[in-house]
Amino acid sequence: MGILLPPYYLTPFLLLFIFFNNVDQRNLVFADDALIETQCHNAEVPETCIKCIKSDPRSQSADKVGIAAIIITCLSNKATTLINNMTTLALGARDKYLKLALRGCGKEFYYAKTNLTVATNRLKGKEYDQTNLLVKQALEGEVVCKMNVGALRFNFPNSVTFDMGVYEELSTAVMRIVDRFV
Repeated sequence: MGILLPPYYLTPFLLLFIFFNNVDQRNLVFADDALIETQCHNAEVPETCIKCIKSDPRSQSADKVGIAAIIITCLSNKATTLINNMTTLALGARDKYLKLALRGCGKEFYYAKTNLTVATNRLKGKEYDQTNLLVKQALEGEVVCKMNVGALRFNFPNSVTFDMGVYEELSTAVMRIVDRFV
């Protein structure tokens, strides 16, 4: 059996509880923003990195590993975009060698998505060297794609070139962030 107190005795305690609870949440958000900025500035591509992380709702509660996982998710999403771009370009290509090269690019980005999925699992398992190896392999596919298509003197549309640049920047960012875990 407990002692019942009139409601006016509980009001000050309730107000203090709400006040301190809200203060802690404001500081937590501020700390997360600071962590995001620190990690992204260390990655040398702060604008792309910050934009990627802030686009994900998990960012408000992410630690360093969570930030890296979010960037890998952005990379995987960008790979999906590039698969679709390469498929569309290949369908419209008249030259059979260009068509083959663009299809090859689509396959490279498909393999990249697979590597990025495994990289996320390795990251969660604290296998940081393996994480970076898989991200590097995913990036190498993009480099091979550009080299093969460039050899045919084909210029990608500006939007595809932009997406490929973001893909490279995010790859570099996540590898630099993960390097600091070891």
